[in-house]
Amino acid sequence: MKLMRVGEKGQEIPVVEYQGAHYDASAAVKDFDPEFFATGGIESLRAALERGELSNADITGQRIGAPLTRPSAVICIGQNYVEHAAESGDAPPKLPIIFFKTPNTLTGPNDNIALPPGSEKSDWEVELVIVVGKQAAYLETEAEAAECIAGYTLADDLSERAYQIEDSGGQWSKGKCIKDYMPLGPVVVTADEFDPHDVALGSSVNGEPRQGSRTSDMIFSVEYIVKHLSHYMQLEPGDIISTGTPKGVALSGKFPYLKDGDVVEVEIEGIGQQRHRMVARS
Repeated sequence: MKLMRVGEKGQEIPVVEYQGAHYDASAAVKDFDPEFFATGGIESLRAALERGELSNADITGQRIGAPLTRPSAVICIGQNYVEHAAESGDAPPKLPIIFFKTPNTLTGPNDNIALPPGSEKSDWEVELVIVVGKQAAYLETEAEAAECIAGYTLADDLSERAYQIEDSGGQWSKGKCIKDYMPLGPVVVTADEFDPHDVALGSSVNGEPRQGSRTSDMIFSVEYIVKHLSHYMQLEPGDIISTGTPKGVALSGKFPYLKDGDVVEVEIEGIGQQRHRMVARS
């Protein structure tokens, strides 16, 4: 199944894509939020589909929102691809580097993204995102970790590098927590229908290729990340974990940073594509 939310911002309804068709899920679930994931929502939704209880949904021309809402935590992994660490001037990490984004960084995959006033170093980062499906603490094996993953989605982990590096005081979140700087979606693909270990991901700016890699190049696997994090924090249903980006960002010095009017496209094989325009903040 693929979970998505459509409608104007703040008024989205839950929709499920199943066997090539779209269905209005609002008859079965309130929303794709922490409660949905905590209460076996995926299994209940699948059962409702199989019983034929959901009506078809026409999403043509509708805005696509972030495919889930109100996570208690937006956790991100830094430098999880060897070549991205190198272009950042660092050795590959021995353990996952983490930072956090605020939940209001989430927005729809095709929404316009407002640059901060005076921003000169906003950057793109295509990333595979883990959606946590059940509470996880002190996991002992990666098999246990896999059981805690509800599905996967796509993010552009937008970053303002001057805020992140020059103004940071040694941490990264100043450059990561700008409102709407985490376009998410278009869908969450349930874990039973997606193998995260070797899929293509990439990005472009104004139609020119930037990043191109495969998740097989990640230093830390999705299962290792969940297991590792569970020893430092209790993961909750509906939390999301962004797993890092490959080489090809503006921080490398090979490409210009984003400016008003630039169009960013990011894509992951099997999940879909985002296309958002950077605009001056009014």
